[in-house]
Amino acid sequence: MTQPAPVVALYGATALGKSDVALALAREFGADIVVADSMQIYAGLPIVTNQPGPRAQAAATYHLAGWASPQQDHSVAEYSVRAHAVLDGLVREGRGAVVEGGSGLYLRAALGDLSYGGSPHEDDRRALEERWRREPQALVAELTERAPDVAARVDTKNGRRVIRALEALDAGAPAPQDELWSAGGRYAHRLFALVPDDDRAALTARIDRRVDAMLAAGALAEVAAARTAGPFSQTAAQAIGVRELCAVLDGELTLDEAAARMKTRTRTLARRQLTWMRKLPSAALVPVTGRAPADVAGDILRALGEPPD
Repeated sequence: MTQPAPVVALYGATALGKSDVALALAREFGADIVVADSMQIYAGLPIVTNQPGPRAQAAATYHLAGWASPQQDHSVAEYSVRAHAVLDGLVREGRGAVVEGGSGLYLRAALGDLSYGGSPHEDDRRALEERWRREPQALVAELTERAPDVAARVDTKNGRRVIRALEALDAGAPAPQDELWSAGGRYAHRLFALVPDDDRAALTARIDRRVDAMLAAGALAEVAAARTAGPFSQTAAQAIGVRELCAVLDGELTLDEAAARMKTRTRTLARRQLTWMRKLPSAALVPVTGRAPADVAGDILRALGEPPD
């Protein structure tokens, strides 16, 4: 009996080489790569959001990178619909899929069936956004009072997430962050978490090199070109590098100051990703530090019962 093509999920902190492992794995068993990232969806920002480059796209088929306008707000619910359409098609065709996630919620949205409630009324959302600008702690206090379990899981410094959680409660649905991996998956899949060694200095060095490489590759010109179509949306402006490089273009920061802020934000993101990774159920941990992507992919293939050639 023919075994179904695998759906493999990869999760890991930024700068660990997750994209290289996903590519090596996809090439081994002829799979497509489905990007599960909240910022790589934006068109016109491939450098800043670390989207697959021309060489990677020549080696594998990628889905869900660079499709959204950075001048418009986009949600995980919208992403989920697109991801399900892609994965439904791949499963139906018998093709393998590597779902590569640096955003835990987007990875969960691709693989499962989260409930997001109804679409919020635009006036209500604007009112909540205005309240966040004026009194963010009042919204956090409201969320904590109404749903303390949800508030404990939400990044309460992130206004967009606090507002989204309150909207979900108003719609009578559980907040997406509260569900995470608690429900069963939409697709049979194996989940692998890429883990670094305990040397935080090494991860910090990799992050610094990544930011320096982005700037050397033309990230400043990329942001300048992208905003000629209009101001960045609230969601797109969350991408690390967008606010900082806009400040350089506006004469508010030097490029060195912007780079330092980008590195600090990326380190914070990596810490959050590593913390979130510990909450993943049934994830096989795969060490990556000091190892070639093909070797890491080989470990994953062996775990799947498909030894590499």
